[in-house]
Amino acid sequence: MTRRDYGLVTAGYWAFTLTDGALRMLVLLHFHELGYSPVSLAFLFLLYELFGIVTNVLGGWVGSQTGLHRTLIAGLTMQVVALLTLSAQQEGWSEWLSVLFVMGAQALSGIAKDLTKMSSKSAVKFVAGEGALFRWVAVLTGSKNALKGVGFFLGGALLAWLGFRVALWTMAGGLFLVLLVVLAFLQGDIGKSKRKTPLSSILSKSAAVNRLSAARLFLFGARDIWFVVALPVFLKGELGWSFQGTGAFLAAWVIGYGAIQSIAPRVLRGRDEIAAARQWSFALAAVTLVMAVLVSADVAVTAVVIVGLMTFGVVFALNSSLHSYLILAYSAADDVAADVGFYYSANATGRLVGTLLSGTLALVGGLEAALWGSTAFLALTSLLSRRLPAIDAAAHAEVSPSP
Repeated sequence: MTRRDYGLVTAGYWAFTLTDGALRMLVLLHFHELGYSPVSLAFLFLLYELFGIVTNVLGGWVGSQTGLHRTLIAGLTMQVVALLTLSAQQEGWSEWLSVLFVMGAQALSGIAKDLTKMSSKSAVKFVAGEGALFRWVAVLTGSKNALKGVGFFLGGALLAWLGFRVALWTMAGGLFLVLLVVLAFLQGDIGKSKRKTPLSSILSKSAAVNRLSAARLFLFGARDIWFVVALPVFLKGELGWSFQGTGAFLAAWVIGYGAIQSIAPRVLRGRDEIAAARQWSFALAAVTLVMAVLVSADVAVTAVVIVGLMTFGVVFALNSSLHSYLILAYSAADDVAADVGFYYSANATGRLVGTLLSGTLALVGGLEAALWGSTAFLALTSLLSRRLPAIDAAAHAEVSPSP
């Protein structure tokens, strides 16, 4: 794989990420404005996350057998179709019909997202030089999240400027142009395994990959429990922020989070990555616990949410960056696409559970309940991180069946 090919893969992923962030904000704010309940808003993203679980597992295996360039092109194509499909939704439809229709369109977008993400992140393994893997992963992951933050702002702005339907058409057109460039210039069987592996191998992973994937599940579940529905509804409903204000604030958070991810190797320079994963997961659980206690006690809630969110973002970014490096460090070259797919399937499972709990807890107890749920998930992340094996030991361990 040449660096030019990697540049094309990354450019496609960046373009997709802009539309992905914008679409989430468009859907959330548009249907909140129409009066949908927090639980209904959570259900809009249900199939998006559910199909991500299946896509990552099967997509990783398919990518290892056919090449990552094919899974990337499939992901970009599906996103264009999903955006155009979603634009057919009508405001006059009943709530249940709209929810079912949007869930279906979001399911297609979820498949697209995870095919694109798995393809681009697996590709790093094939271009990073010795000792540079953590830095390359951090730059890709950080830039992706910064662009997703820009997408949040873009979604809120497009909704205010163009309206729901025209915003979707605009994004579909821009992504289609990127797809044409990728089709024209991307070559080679990137990441194609030299050996044929049976489909059953997708559920047979090393203990290191299994433990890291479980920790990832609870890490991202903890974030989405309060970030997906509870926080935007709190900002828009409780604090009365505008579409642009809510989108801009969440965008700033994700951009800052991405920037921290990009510099994580420098922040953690000289540190053992396994020890760092254990320490920073504990720190994140402590930060969230403090927020939950203060919000429950009704102590300067607005300030706690804003300052706490920024602190959470810094610590979460370091955790996420470490995980993104460790999955590639734990994976052999021939297994990287399948292992990354399995790992991001766990990531999608966490997001699915977190999304459902975000809507449910926001309805039952507002932001306070969501923060307590997030704290519980992060306690489990910290416990699982303590069982991560050393990288050298994992590389020589026998493969064991996943639980």
